[in-house]
Amino acid sequence: MSKPNARTIAALAGAALLVFVAAVAAVVALAVKDAPEPKPEITAYAHGESVTVEPYMFCNTKMQDCRVLPADIKAEELPDGIVCNAGTDCRTGTFAELAVPAGYPLQLSLPRQVVEAPWLLTAVYQLPDGRLMKQQFMKTDFETEHRELSWTGFKTVKKSPTAITIPSAKELPLVGIELDLPILARDMATGEEGYIPHAAWSVRVAS
Repeated sequence: MSKPNARTIAALAGAALLVFVAAVAAVVALAVKDAPEPKPEITAYAHGESVTVEPYMFCNTKMQDCRVLPADIKAEELPDGIVCNAGTDCRTGTFAELAVPAGYPLQLSLPRQVVEAPWLLTAVYQLPDGRLMKQQFMKTDFETEHRELSWTGFKTVKKSPTAITIPSAKELPLVGIELDLPILARDMATGEEGYIPHAAWSVRVAS
């Protein structure tokens, strides 16, 4: 039986390497496909400083597959059926802190998942007498209109904001904000309908 020459050995080695690389690539591709999508983050900016805001709560629109639930709310205080995925402890949600001097605005840079969804934002201000006042904003408050050319001519379309600015005043400093992605829910006991967040981000103004 003839012995394989150097060229044959090199070819076989090359083929084996290609098979190994292909196998590794397949495993990596499968892992990437099965990996959960990264949780969307908001960037908050004020007075020259910025902070990354991770979700305070993050479930899908059916209030399932909860990957983040608030750490400061007891499990029994959450609505029925809202739990962490089996085998996980997702009660890790907390707020971010950022110094926002009175009179300076808070700017938020929004990720795609927020830009493409309806959202509500609640800003909390401190009145001169120390009481707190809530101001609610909707996505539509920040939408802008512009004209686009189509096959039928120009049309006016609304553009979703990718960044928003929350104002404050020296006599009305900002205390904090919460941005929610709401869904319509029904109280099975009373039949009343209302909105609850399936995802939320929170920023508290550092003292």
